[in-house]
Amino acid sequence: MKTVQAYRFALDLTPTQERAVLAHAGAARVAHNWTLARVKAVMDQRAAERSYGVADADLTPALGWSLPALRKAWNEAKSQVAPWWGECSKEAFNTGLDALARALKNWSDSRCGKRAGRPVGFPRFKSRRRSTPSVRFTTGTIRVEPDRKHVVLPRLGRLKLHESARKLARRLDAGTARILSATVRRDGGRWHVAFCVKVERAERSPGRPAAEVGVDLGIKHLAVLSTGEPVPNPRHLDTSARRMRRLAQRMSRRIGPDRRTGRRPSKRWEAARGQVARAHARVANLRRDGLHKLTTRLAGEYGTIVVEDLNVAGMLRNRRLARRIADAGFAELRRQLAYKTAWNGGRLVVADRWYPSSKTCSGCGAVKAKLALVERTYNCPTCGLTLDRDLNAARNLAALAHKATDARSGRESSNGRGADRKTRLSGPVAVKRQPGTASAGQAGTVPPQGGTSNHRLTKVH
Repeated sequence: MKTVQAYRFALDLTPTQERAVLAHAGAARVAHNWTLARVKAVMDQRAAERSYGVADADLTPALGWSLPALRKAWNEAKSQVAPWWGECSKEAFNTGLDALARALKNWSDSRCGKRAGRPVGFPRFKSRRRSTPSVRFTTGTIRVEPDRKHVVLPRLGRLKLHESARKLARRLDAGTARILSATVRRDGGRWHVAFCVKVERAERSPGRPAAEVGVDLGIKHLAVLSTGEPVPNPRHLDTSARRMRRLAQRMSRRIGPDRRTGRRPSKRWEAARGQVARAHARVANLRRDGLHKLTTRLAGEYGTIVVEDLNVAGMLRNRRLARRIADAGFAELRRQLAYKTAWNGGRLVVADRWYPSSKTCSGCGAVKAKLALVERTYNCPTCGLTLDRDLNAARNLAALAHKATDARSGRESSNGRGADRKTRLSGPVAVKRQPGTASAGQAGTVPPQGGTSNHRLTKVH
């Protein structure tokens, strides 16, 4: 099995090496900003000429937005724009041009309706103080030294690692990995190098291939498994909030930069800002570490994992819970489960967003019309089942693992959640299906459970 994955290591740079990396990151920013200004100037000029009634054939020639076109425009003007261009690697300028080409494409696709999700704005200029220093190398000498404590990058030379790169070096020595690119980036006051590697992974199977587990995500517990195991929510942001607030207040009392007057920040302000950045990076690292440990354990043990398709963007609109939802990292947990199940030979089933996992009784299948968020215990009026709300939802999710496979043909459901089965009405009174509602063979047309219609449908098998 061939896949592309990243290996990220912390760096211990000398002051000279750090200045060299910052120079390369600055070169990427200069190329990005100059080319973006050129693109905006051409667009504004063509728009002005159209307003004057100039024919399309006589307009100023358009500047292409592809990476080769932007690179050609930069190479023609770099001697005048950046006379020092020979001091940095060509990959530094290519980093900024590639970022701009992708940003312009995303903006164009978003306007034309080719890109799903929220609308993408027009690219903006990168600030020296606010942008994250980063440079990406795709050509030249990129290797890990035999001592596994140093890496070699073009123009930057030999850089010392803060930790051993033995995991990557073993694969490179065995011939099962090939480095595609290397990105040097500063996060939280520390420099890191990330290698994008094409890896040939051995075929693996979970510890329990026939076992299914439902994972219900929440705030009180980060996850509740259908086996009854609750995974506690560490709440790293709340734990560190007091210290982060104190550091932010300390930084605000010192002399910071002022763009209106051109005032430069004091060294004490720079030191305080570094402390704030390290505090935020520590919270992010703790959260990432906990999610990796949980997802690795689940993907290595269970053959089928069922999770919900949560509307995290909508959940963040709740101002009372937004911070805790963001701190939990629901999207990151699902992303890690997606690729780790593939690595371990398992299967990830994503339940429909409107599947009533919390409102459905895991014993008899009855569905409640309403279930308030404050009700943490599920009480079924039909069969009398009393169960923790999250555990009940997790068991309903685990039951979807069987419904994702057609019992007659043995093939996987077309939508992976069994919604292309026959549906029945919930409740004691059966109501005829109204015209325009979901039919038995229409996948993904089950209306939301929170609607006001009396002919609410739910999936049963």
